[in-house]
Amino acid sequence: MITKRIIPCLDVKDGRVVKGVNFEGLSDVSSPTALAEFYTNNGADELVFYDITASSDGRRLFTDVLCEVAKEVFIPLTVGGGINTLADFDRVLKCGADKVSVNSGAIKNPKLIYEAAKRYGDQCVVISADVKRVDGTLHVFAKGGREDTGMEAVSWIKKCVDLGAGEVVLNSIDTDGVKKGFDLEMLRLVTEAVNVPVIASGGAGCIEDFITLFKELPQVDAGLAASIFHFGEVSIADLKQKLKENGILVRI
Repeated sequence: MITKRIIPCLDVKDGRVVKGVNFEGLSDVSSPTALAEFYTNNGADELVFYDITASSDGRRLFTDVLCEVAKEVFIPLTVGGGINTLADFDRVLKCGADKVSVNSGAIKNPKLIYEAAKRYGDQCVVISADVKRVDGTLHVFAKGGREDTGMEAVSWIKKCVDLGAGEVVLNSIDTDGVKKGFDLEMLRLVTEAVNVPVIASGGAGCIEDFITLFKELPQVDAGLAASIFHFGEVSIADLKQKLKENGILVRI
């Protein structure tokens, strides 16, 4: 059995880590470098770094901040935000990223996934899908959750995996920052549709939410969270100990 991964997420805006609710109302949290160092030393299995306004601002990801963060990280680092070309992949990989996450760039040009997977390998390409319910249907959103593409989410994610994405981060806008638990219904639909690792994102409020996630959906590979880790509401060490006590395999 593969160990379940616990992944903190750094949402970076103007060089600072921020956090909101349902992708809105962002407030300042901390320095990304300080948090990266903290998580590397305190049991995180991986780290995700999103430049959350790069796509909506129509600019490239801030590589100076990323380079500083990468210096502090000795666990796998996934980076996303403003990834639109193979040159963008190349740039962030040279800054120290292990995997590159695409969302809006893939929506504009799905061939980017295929070309990146061919050049760097499937394991390097992560499709990050920001998904929200619209009139009872799961829709994919672009530009940091600001723009409804009108595309049905599960078929879009399956298409991305067929093109070569080696991992899926499923961000539920409906549960983001609400702290009432992961979006199990949405996750179940996606895990049934693809055969690559799926990371659950959006909704974690306590240790019990992670236990429920992995018990209800053992096919989910990892749980990603931000505010509960950033604000010290849950320590990764305590979380992993409780998961272990509940028969869920984790790296301690």
